[in-house]
Amino acid sequence: MARRKRKSNDEETSYWLSYSDMMAALLLIFVLIISFTMLQSKRQYEEKERELLSQQNVIGEQQDQLEQQKKAMESQKKIVDQQKEQMASQQAQLDKIIGVKSNLISALKDEFDGSDLSVSVDSQTGAITFDASVLFDKGKHEIKDEGKNFLDQFLPRYFSVLLKNDFHQYISEVIIEGHTDTTADYLYNLELSQQRALAVAKYCLDEKSSSVSKDQIEQLQKIMTANGRSFSNPVYNSDGSIDMDASRRVEFKFRLKDEEMVEEMAQILNKNDQAN
Repeated sequence: MARRKRKSNDEETSYWLSYSDMMAALLLIFVLIISFTMLQSKRQYEEKERELLSQQNVIGEQQDQLEQQKKAMESQKKIVDQQKEQMASQQAQLDKIIGVKSNLISALKDEFDGSDLSVSVDSQTGAITFDASVLFDKGKHEIKDEGKNFLDQFLPRYFSVLLKNDFHQYISEVIIEGHTDTTADYLYNLELSQQRALAVAKYCLDEKSSSVSKDQIEQLQKIMTANGRSFSNPVYNSDGSIDMDASRRVEFKFRLKDEEMVEEMAQILNKNDQAN
């Protein structure tokens, strides 16, 4: 009887031990599951955090790029505005120079058109051309008496227009050019044309022989040049042959201040047109 009772107690104790072990095992599994889940959640959170940080870095770089582009656009706008101002200034200067030149040419035409001197004023350049035979004998560079009489009538009228207050401040150069026909070689004609141009310039600046006033001579000494062109710029007939008589000539030309700049501007504009 005592043996049966002890056996029953042992069986009951074994049952509760097995149940406790099972519960402990279930609790351990539950803890492991929770731990694994929390670890996974932590990893996912850290991954999301890294992604967010990476996106923030990308956004920061894009903002920097946008800021740089904004600064570049502002800089380009300043350059464009400066170029517009420069072009407006150049256009105003060009208009002024064109206006002065046009008025000067008109004044020269009014002075000489229909005069007894038989000189013509180029409507585009304002250059005045006359036959070299009026001033020189053929192959000579000394001004003949007939030529001196002609210059005594021409020079005062020419310089009274060119050096008047309305124009003289804009004149940068008065040019006397000698031209020849194609008779003889180039160097001979170059020397002859230079000597003729120089002879006319000397007569203009000589107070004893010239009809030009002393004040005008002082102005001309600062701006007058004499050039010989040989036969580099002949005059042609309508059939393409050289007009020998017309090629032997003396020309009076002028240049305006800043005209060189205008020519450079024209070259730049031509280059831009070609590029476009």
